[in-house]
Amino acid sequence: MNITIVAGARPNFMKIAPIIEAIKQKKSEGFDLSFRLVHTGQHYDKNLSDTFFEELNIQFPDINLDVKSGSQAEQTAAIMIGFEKELKQHPTHLVLVVGDVTSTMACTIVAKKAGVKVAHVEAGIRSGDMNMPEEINRIVTDSLTDYFFTTSTHANSNLEKSGVSKNNVYFVGNVMIDTLLKNETRFKKPPVWEKLNLQEKSYFVLTLHRPSNVDEEVQLKKLILQIAELGEKYPIIFPVHPRTQKFLKGLKLDFKNLHYISPLGYLEFNYLVKHAKAVLTDSGGITEETTVMNVPCMTLRNSTERPETCDIGTNVLVGNDPEKISQAFYKLYSGHWKQGKAPELWDGKAAIRIVDHIMEIFKLL
Repeated sequence: MNITIVAGARPNFMKIAPIIEAIKQKKSEGFDLSFRLVHTGQHYDKNLSDTFFEELNIQFPDINLDVKSGSQAEQTAAIMIGFEKELKQHPTHLVLVVGDVTSTMACTIVAKKAGVKVAHVEAGIRSGDMNMPEEINRIVTDSLTDYFFTTSTHANSNLEKSGVSKNNVYFVGNVMIDTLLKNETRFKKPPVWEKLNLQEKSYFVLTLHRPSNVDEEVQLKKLILQIAELGEKYPIIFPVHPRTQKFLKGLKLDFKNLHYISPLGYLEFNYLVKHAKAVLTDSGGITEETTVMNVPCMTLRNSTERPETCDIGTNVLVGNDPEKISQAFYKLYSGHWKQGKAPELWDGKAAIRIVDHIMEIFKLL
């Protein structure tokens, strides 16, 4: 059996690593199972792509479609054209997509039109916010998917409500956490640790890239100003996403405690997260990691596709509401932040379950 695995952006790489390892393990046990790794090139900055293959010990892709940046339509079209050629040249039994980036949706459409079955890892998550491109990607992908691998009971419920047969839904856990737990002992200090003489639980980590936070200068300036003032006693480490960098230029947001740094690799970034006093982010994936590592997290969004990080974990939604942000800092400083725990099946074995289910589906067991 041949599986084509699609990766296109930074979050995808963390999700495919344990799946590839599980496939290789089955192959070493004598099962007729192989894979081809397709990198769409949706992210092409070295710190957002190549570094992850090196750090997570993933083999380099069999092909890079090299689509790079562009508008939503331009990027989607380029991925579809490239992936269609890939499937014609390298037929497969199953296309496996992960997450909710443009590559996920585009390759799903191409596969289905080519008559190839699709498995979606992280299926069923929903934010309810149609202003997020990722939400559209999720809905389109899940409307075409054949096999749904889910991270939570919330996702299971979303799929059931949309009419998906329970027979095609497999609750397996979270592959992001597989990667986190496997590599936790390998986390390493980034150069900024020594440069600023950072101390454990005595600094904040900030990440921003959502259009609702960074595209409007007044909003971005207001948000960073409040965070810098509320966190004035602590260094705030801000690895700047390429998308955010262009919006920061000219805003003159220079505060003594705010430190802009280049994007970090997986091992260095998660070292910072693990030892932070708290994380402020508009990324969904980071809220999963902070939940498992029991690090307080403020999500600078009004909705989340990962409600379990709020229900069970350490995450709180504050949006860009000044009052909610202030309340969250007060709760943190007063020592009353909630204790989180790992949601069900976030145990480091999700990828093994996924591969076992695929083998059962295609009668390899």
